[in-house]
Amino acid sequence: METEIVELTADRTPDVVELCRRALDLPEDAAEAPEVVDALWTRAVVDRPVVALGAYRGAELVGVLVCSVAARDARLGHVDLVAVDPAHRRRGVGRALLSYAERTLAGLGAVEVLLAGNPPYYAWPGIDVRYTPAICAALALGYRQDRTAWNMTADLSYDGSPALRPTEPAEARLAGQGVTVRRAAAGDLPALAEFARATFGGAWDAELAGSVGREGAGCHLAERDGTVLGFAAYGSSRPSWFGPMGTAPAAEGSGIGGVLLRRCLRDQRAAGVTAAQIGWVGPVPFYSGSAGARIERVFFLYRRALGD
Repeated sequence: METEIVELTADRTPDVVELCRRALDLPEDAAEAPEVVDALWTRAVVDRPVVALGAYRGAELVGVLVCSVAARDARLGHVDLVAVDPAHRRRGVGRALLSYAERTLAGLGAVEVLLAGNPPYYAWPGIDVRYTPAICAALALGYRQDRTAWNMTADLSYDGSPALRPTEPAEARLAGQGVTVRRAAAGDLPALAEFARATFGGAWDAELAGSVGREGAGCHLAERDGTVLGFAAYGSSRPSWFGPMGTAPAAEGSGIGGVLLRRCLRDQRAAGVTAAQIGWVGPVPFYSGSAGARIERVFFLYRRALGD
């Protein structure tokens, strides 16, 4: 039977979610299929061009792909999600979806395609190494690996976890230094965004906006005399994922970062999360020391110039 690729409309969202529940092999990904689809398709359209493709065999949806153009560089296209029904794998469905996506992205001005997360709305940094068929398909289609990324896991499943160590003693010490630690509210967004832009560049505005005050998400901040010294957020793209976070250089070593991190992890545990993913990690020693986190998920990131 021929595979037909069509552009999907928003009314097919429930079908896409159901397919992802079946097709995402890792349980932690399948469990968050509704949030993944919402972030990559429904919410991402406010930030960049997004196209959702469906692969049909007859009337049956057997594969989906979500792709987008980088908001900061329209020459870069991203494949954000590929899922193929297990019963229809090894039949060219993924290849047909990816070929169609490449043509679609080229039509939007892209000259290169990345199999990598497109912040601020992403569900993975790249392809989890445990999705071996996807890695084999990328290599077969001429993509080259150019980076490796990893997540760290903070265990929230038991009361004595290092990730859930009390923060009150450290908060009392910080209060003695004039530092207030609290949950961020909607009115804090302008100051948080300005702090993030001035300190770390302009990449986190949307992730902060997707964390502060949104159901299943949140953010905590530290300030002195109304000046933001640091923040930590969670749930922007996926309920179980932590980040972004940042501390002012002048406040590094003060303990602010660890307090903000564990306050967020405590929120996530209260919401039923038993293993928080610290996504696209940079400072491994900090997260290991502050929350007992361990490197667990590893991702390969791929790219290919269109026309090669």
